[in-house]
Amino acid sequence: MTDFSFTLHATDGQARRGTVTTAHGPVETPAFMPVGTAGTVKAMTPEDVAATGAEIVLGNTYHLMLRPGAERVERLGGLHRFMNWPGPILTDSGGFQVMSLADLRKLTEEGVRFRSHIDGSYHTLSPESSMDIQRRLDADITMAFDECTKYPASREEVESSMELSMRWAARSRAAFVARPGYGLFGIVQGGVHQDLRERSVAALTDIGFEGYAVGGLAVGEGQELMFEVLDYTVPLLPTDKPRYLMGVGKPDDIVGAVERGIDMFDCVLPTRSGRTGQIFTARGPINLKNARHADDPRPLEEDCPCPACANYSRAYMHHLVRAGEMLGPMLATRHNVQFYQRLMAGLRGAIAEGRLAAHAAAFRRTYAMGDIAPL
Repeated sequence: MTDFSFTLHATDGQARRGTVTTAHGPVETPAFMPVGTAGTVKAMTPEDVAATGAEIVLGNTYHLMLRPGAERVERLGGLHRFMNWPGPILTDSGGFQVMSLADLRKLTEEGVRFRSHIDGSYHTLSPESSMDIQRRLDADITMAFDECTKYPASREEVESSMELSMRWAARSRAAFVARPGYGLFGIVQGGVHQDLRERSVAALTDIGFEGYAVGGLAVGEGQELMFEVLDYTVPLLPTDKPRYLMGVGKPDDIVGAVERGIDMFDCVLPTRSGRTGQIFTARGPINLKNARHADDPRPLEEDCPCPACANYSRAYMHHLVRAGEMLGPMLATRHNVQFYQRLMAGLRGAIAEGRLAAHAAAFRRTYAMGDIAPL
């Protein structure tokens, strides 16, 4: 079996074009990972996800451990077989839920004891148990267990949280079962404090990981501050390992982060927005619920190959969403995921050809134009 690796093919400024090789296949970068929290990308079949061009999906340790359970998934052949996704899978460690479920958990040096949001039962997550669960799920990329620092928070809180995450990172590394084609990523924390981010990178690189993620961003700090953190954090990361910005994000966030050297992204935005009738297009987002679409015979986007654009009008899509028909969110989600994959393919091509600056400028100019006027 092929070893887990990252191959750098081209650079353009800080941006990188590469390939991540995993046990279940390659991932061309920069890459966007559709989020399949509970073993499914909502409103899409795995076959439809693959048809958009996506090569890797994300699952969540916290949700899968509660339902259906990691042991059951393991008995049924692992998450790839269970959800019929033959390609690579990355699993979030559950660290984000450590932050988001603060009212339901108790945090200690050992780990997190929490009450299930499903049935109120008690569970414990630690670096060791998170590694074991992700191994049972058969994740190609395992994420170190960390505490995602809330925003805003005092410097003292951020420093304490970062240091805890670094201790947990060392325990995650020790508990991770190495095997060919599988990798463990460390997660840089430190909030919006440059010295704390620098200390976090130093601690993680001293431990050594197959990839490095930047966590604790896109939690309310705004794009300008997020980019500022990336500007001083990303250059510190090893150049021969993939770099993953967790939970990002909006199309313009992704373009700016790619320009700063990020290789991998995930976000619920394209799928969650699709379920509420928000559509991403090259000219910015549109709201299908608006009456302006009710008599429009045109597709969502003229040059999009997705089924929604190839076969249905804006008027029909508007009708489906306003009528609460299940097909509306399904088609809208498919379009949005396809849009994100087209975005990434365009960025990869621009980096390979050394024209990223012009490509990014054209994207921003068009994205700011707003939707085309109705007929």
